[in-house]
Amino acid sequence: MKKILTISLILLIGLISSCSYAQDKKTRVAILISEQNIEGPKAAWWVSEIDLSSTEATIAQKLIQQGYEILEPSVLNKIVKNNPAFRVADIGESQSIKLANLVNADYVIVGKAVASSGGNVPSSNMRSCYANLTAKLINVKDGKVVAYLDASGNTVHMDLITGGKEALVKAATDLVGKLIEALNKNK
Repeated sequence: MKKILTISLILLIGLISSCSYAQDKKTRVAILISEQNIEGPKAAWWVSEIDLSSTEATIAQKLIQQGYEILEPSVLNKIVKNNPAFRVADIGESQSIKLANLVNADYVIVGKAVASSGGNVPSSNMRSCYANLTAKLINVKDGKVVAYLDASGNTVHMDLITGGKEALVKAATDLVGKLIEALNKNK
């Protein structure tokens, strides 16, 4: 009887510790959003040596606050450097899944963010700036698109580049709430 009780206790402790480990494991997310600001070239960290774009940085910050683990470019950089197929700004769905799978990501966010300028604000030197962002949230394990998302942002600024950046950040802030909702539904 003591042996059965001891074995049961050991199994129970093992089960509890494995459950707590599973709860501590954060959902890993890779972000691959190319960005083009007003009067600038299209940029993507996996194509050149730049860091996360304004859009990606905003999304990453909010996801980290919600308990998600973001796979930084430094984690993916070696794989990207060794495989030229990953070094395109408009990375395809299958290539993004393949890249995310190589670093054990649970989800990958693939998208495009573009800022553009509008007209002058009457009686001022200010210009209207707009940003549009489209993204797909993909479950890496099964390759299925979990959500198709879009967002926009706008601002007014004297400097087009700064105005474009502000509009991109607003669009990303709008998008991240939708991303978190989609991620939480698919946990």
